[in-house]
Amino acid sequence: MSVLNDAQQNAVAELLRVSPLADELGRRFGAAGHELHLVGGSVRDALLGRLGDDLDFCTDARPEQTLAVVQSWADAIWETGREFGTIGIQKNGVRIEITTFRAEAYDGVSRNPVVRYGDSLLDDLGRRDFTINAMAVSLPGHEFTDPFGGVADLASRTIRTPAAPELSFGDDPLRMLRAARFAAKLQFTVDEPVIAAMRGMAADLDRITAERIRDEFTKLICGADPIAGLRLLVDTGLADRFLPEIAGLKLEIDEHAQHKDVYEHTLIVVMNAMRLEGDEGPDFVLRMAALMHDVGKPATKAVGRDGRVSFHHHEVVGARLTKQRMKAMKYPKDVTTDVVGLVALHLRFYGYGRGEWTDSAVRRYVTDAGPLLSRLHKLTRSDVTTRNRRKAAGLAADYDALEVRIDRIAAEEDLAKVRPDLDGNAIMELLGVPPGPIVGQAWRHLKELRLDRGPLDHDEAEAELLKWAREQGHIS
Repeated sequence: MSVLNDAQQNAVAELLRVSPLADELGRRFGAAGHELHLVGGSVRDALLGRLGDDLDFCTDARPEQTLAVVQSWADAIWETGREFGTIGIQKNGVRIEITTFRAEAYDGVSRNPVVRYGDSLLDDLGRRDFTINAMAVSLPGHEFTDPFGGVADLASRTIRTPAAPELSFGDDPLRMLRAARFAAKLQFTVDEPVIAAMRGMAADLDRITAERIRDEFTKLICGADPIAGLRLLVDTGLADRFLPEIAGLKLEIDEHAQHKDVYEHTLIVVMNAMRLEGDEGPDFVLRMAALMHDVGKPATKAVGRDGRVSFHHHEVVGARLTKQRMKAMKYPKDVTTDVVGLVALHLRFYGYGRGEWTDSAVRRYVTDAGPLLSRLHKLTRSDVTTRNRRKAAGLAADYDALEVRIDRIAAEEDLAKVRPDLDGNAIMELLGVPPGPIVGQAWRHLKELRLDRGPLDHDEAEAELLKWAREQGHIS
């Protein structure tokens, strides 16, 4: 057992004050002859002052016994995790998961755990990923259990494993990625023996499904300090197993073709993007686009006769690579589409210069960005990492000017809904054609005119449509 200091005792007391139903639930399990302990992340977060509305408990009761205890008490019950020993319930708006003591084992080949129930709380805590997640508070007795020094590791902000890291990661290789995720989320330091095991066992991550890796990586990117997590993934070789494009940004720099370090530039862009997120919280799409925006550079690197390095069309190549990688990681199509769209568009602004764009070019910029425009503004601004203050100020001023123009044109026209001045019905009536390819071609032609020239009045739009139809041979 571990002795808590005053602050920690207050944290646990606050935990139980905020959630008085914990003691009530503990009494119900006790009356049925079972133990109940608040455990894992709930205890950790309580000690850190970050407790949410999700509580985790463990018990010696088997799932069917847990169901018998909570059946008449819970507001809602779900059994999706029953095969892993977990019963989920909701009570008074609080989500609760109750898991039978476990001693999980992996056969070293399969991607999923083989569940074996444990016989005691200590067995259960010993199989957990990190010491900071291996603490428990008994209910309703409030006895604190910390067999692996989790309190001390919380105080020193250290991520360690209860057992030897090689044993822990051998049981579940995803824990290596979780170590990087907790480094990003909690801004803790990973213990050196843990890092060494991550480096030596990186290839074991190949045993884990893409979906599990995706979920951990998403949490890492959305953490308070994703840069620390990303550096850990790259330095240990874990990134090479599922996101090799990031380590690939460490382009070799030779003495005759100097250029900025694309890897370090990318990490700065991610940090810049985070600062522009505002109060909305972590924006995965923006952060992922910032991370992937230059992944096309290694494949497009060229050195000219003057010794200058170029990366022509790296945004096109990068968009393709991003799509392939996110598909492999099983991200939803809509999320992938948004990230790929930002990567493809992130260089468009650099053709703006000192305001040489016509209103038509501005309309196209807004139309091509569509609902991504706000994120594109943030990504484009984040991409300016030059140390030349005059150059940085000039680019910022140019983008300020572009945003002013966008606002001006938007005030005059509904840029968010650019449509041709004639709809499909009007096109069919004027040309005397039925629904079909000709209507679509005419619609696209009118939209191009709308982008080039702004709104047309009705007569002008009809004249332009008839002119186009004659030139295409659709009418005589």
